[in-house]
Amino acid sequence: MLLTYLGVFLLSVASLAFEITLTRVFSVAQWYHFAFMTVSIALLGFGASGSFLALFPSLANGPHRPSPMRGEVDISPFPRREGGQVVRSAPGSYTLLAVLFTFSVVGSYLTINYIPFDSYCIAWERRQLLYLAVYYLSLALPFFFSGLTVGVLLTVQSARASTTYASNLAGSALGCLIAVVALPFLGGAGTVMLSALIGWLAVAAFAWSRRPLVAGEAPPQTERPNRVILSERSERRISSYKSRMGCFALLSMTGKIPAYLSRARLMKMPGHWSLLTSSAAYLTVLIVLLAFTLSPPGFLDIRLSPYKGLSYALQYPGAEIVFSRWNAFSRIDVVRSRGIHSAPGLSLAYQDSPPPQLGLFTDGEDLSPITATDWDEADLREFIGYLPTSLPHRLLPRAEVLVIEPKGGLDVLTALENGAASVVAVESNPLIVEAVRDSFGDWAGGIYQDARVRVIIEDGRSHVRRMGQSYDLIQLSLADSYRPVTSGAYSLSENYLYTQEAFADYLTHLNEGGLLAVSRWLQLPPSETLRVGALAVAALERSGVAHPERRLVVIRSMRTALLLIKNGEFSAEEIEAVRRFCEEGKFDLVYYPGIQPAEANRYNVLPEPYYYRAFQDLLSAEDRARFYAGYAFDVSPPRDDRPFFFHFFKWSQTPAILQTFGRTWQPFGGSGYFVLVALLVLALLASAALILAPLLFQRLTQPSLPQVVNLREVERGRVFLYFALLGLGYLFVEIPLMQRFILFLGHPVYAFATTLFALLLFSGLGSMTCPRFSLLKTLILLSVAIILYPLLLPHLFQLLLGQGFALRLLASVLSLAPLGFLMGIPFPGGIALLDRLAPELIPWAWGINGCLSVLASILSTMLAISFGFSWVLVGAGLAYAGGAVVLWRMADGE
Repeated sequence: MLLTYLGVFLLSVASLAFEITLTRVFSVAQWYHFAFMTVSIALLGFGASGSFLALFPSLANGPHRPSPMRGEVDISPFPRREGGQVVRSAPGSYTLLAVLFTFSVVGSYLTINYIPFDSYCIAWERRQLLYLAVYYLSLALPFFFSGLTVGVLLTVQSARASTTYASNLAGSALGCLIAVVALPFLGGAGTVMLSALIGWLAVAAFAWSRRPLVAGEAPPQTERPNRVILSERSERRISSYKSRMGCFALLSMTGKIPAYLSRARLMKMPGHWSLLTSSAAYLTVLIVLLAFTLSPPGFLDIRLSPYKGLSYALQYPGAEIVFSRWNAFSRIDVVRSRGIHSAPGLSLAYQDSPPPQLGLFTDGEDLSPITATDWDEADLREFIGYLPTSLPHRLLPRAEVLVIEPKGGLDVLTALENGAASVVAVESNPLIVEAVRDSFGDWAGGIYQDARVRVIIEDGRSHVRRMGQSYDLIQLSLADSYRPVTSGAYSLSENYLYTQEAFADYLTHLNEGGLLAVSRWLQLPPSETLRVGALAVAALERSGVAHPERRLVVIRSMRTALLLIKNGEFSAEEIEAVRRFCEEGKFDLVYYPGIQPAEANRYNVLPEPYYYRAFQDLLSAEDRARFYAGYAFDVSPPRDDRPFFFHFFKWSQTPAILQTFGRTWQPFGGSGYFVLVALLVLALLASAALILAPLLFQRLTQPSLPQVVNLREVERGRVFLYFALLGLGYLFVEIPLMQRFILFLGHPVYAFATTLFALLLFSGLGSMTCPRFSLLKTLILLSVAIILYPLLLPHLFQLLLGQGFALRLLASVLSLAPLGFLMGIPFPGGIALLDRLAPELIPWAWGINGCLSVLASILSTMLAISFGFSWVLVGAGLAYAGGAVVLWRMADGE
């Protein structure tokens, strides 16, 4: 059995490595919400496997036929139950499923890479719905085969469910680490091929596993029809042959030796030739997968959506990619093209040509320029002077500056050209620093090597918390591309740089009279800019400022707005300098203390002074909660517990969205947040079908189930409810914690992999020790622990956020260990209980748990966006408490 568990372990490694790699592939090829859907797709595949096993129990129990006599050869690949004993399968079933998993990984990746799915056309091209369905089905297949393998083994070896579950969870935990480690070296396509390669190693483990055909004593010596009776010598030859070849030679779905394997031919079969043929086929596939992993051929390259910024840039004649690298959380590309011109907010008064630039793209989006400095010094200074980000340097000459997420370095260049005394550039992506400082340092004039510049590779929040230094100017660079607020493409993205707690940290690290400068894109009605204003007001009020409106200045160009928040009130001289800067550069005043209506909307003229009115309403509102509730978009200030800065959706927008659906050139027809709602509905329908189908099928075909006769209808409902609550509870813990730890670890992939690794690893350990603990007491303790976590985590983050990454990583794993350990006990404990009550319902329970997990993965995100992570964790605690109640009622015999 050890090799069988090794096969499950390897298959689980491959499954989770593939799942995490898909999140990166989708982020590069499509959009962020596709990366989110990977979790639900994987869980749907796992859940479908359990329901499929319940619909076709012969996969685990084999066809109803007599047991083999001593001296017979039973080469059926599937196990069965007879007379209360488990008739264990030959390794063929697991081997076949591992083979199917391996090829489905490659096939599904090629399918999503080449199918012409276009999210922009889905509102009016029906075939796009078909393409989207193919996306889902093809990607669910690998997880279906992986889940089916585990489901079969859980059914056959239900007494060892804890060991099977532990192998599955431990392998899944390792898969998380392998994906993160492999991506920087192999890239997206190479890591997908690595997942397939690991799946292929599982084929070998299953094929070479050796175990007895029957658990327990041999069946009685009675004559059975349709069996080939062999001599003792022949039996030994066949047994030896099976142990060496696994399913490669003796796979049979009927349980009988095929005609071409008659006794005479078996006795004369050139076994070494068959062994050589099968081994050669296996090694050929192994070598091909290894080659594709180390050096993926061109046809495996990720194909970007034609609407990605990188795709647009490459359409310009002569454009070429001159730098392309992967790390665990991004792909960085640098494009050389005469068509690259990026200067967010550049004044319309600037009449000359901009300097030459290279385009730096993150995941095919978020263009950031690397500006050439071998230009005439006067021309370069003039260009910089027409950028709105020059204003804070005019107010604070010779400032000590902190620039957060400078990307291509335009804001660093602006600070240097305006005479900053020193610049600390905090960039979270080491590949960007490598590109700007090392690969294109000469092009950029060595701005990252300048004696006044210190580059720190670290998350901005962590740096601000860790460093005790204060600055004259802290600047949040405009590091992302313009996105219409109604597209909803980034509603799901967390951004911990734009929360109340983040702004409070920034203000704390400003010198007296210092400035916090924030640039954002303009939207109508005002949204991004107004939300930053709301954040500034909330942070100032939290620090005890009675009149935050006296510390705020807002200006705008045609496309961007700049907000200045001061550690102190603006003086009359500073306000006059702001007015003079706007007049010279033809920038519009939006707000300053004492602004007059006639001063707004003068240069970049809009039909109405929308931004001026919005800020007047925000800052003059006596009840800001009422203002946020009555505004068209959700512009309330985000918190660390709800860090969705780009989520502006309100249900009151529904009529307007439906009216314009399919009439705007945006992903999913401009449906925005309803993409998530539609996904939830689809998952609900699919999960309901997968859960109800086995029940309906059994009722129609098997009115009386012999193994369930002692289980009353109400008790079957409790079984349904128990495993449903476990599925909801586990994902209600996993999803919000993955999102919550982004703040602590700095990047989504690190948080995703670390949280999964810790929860799955310690859940595996908990599963192995399951028989030692009371299931009911464990559920009660678990529900209490989950509800306490929202209270404890903020204190942990507050204490350690400023520490080094290694310490934060270790603290993350250790803090998740107790929770993961307890979460690993309820499922195998429930399987063991079900094995005593109704073993034929074990596949059904596996399917229920998986399918409800699909719903939980989507529902937890929707709840987190609306109410925050803490309330989702409270919901998880209630789910496990409900499981305890169900278990208590079942044990009570009601």
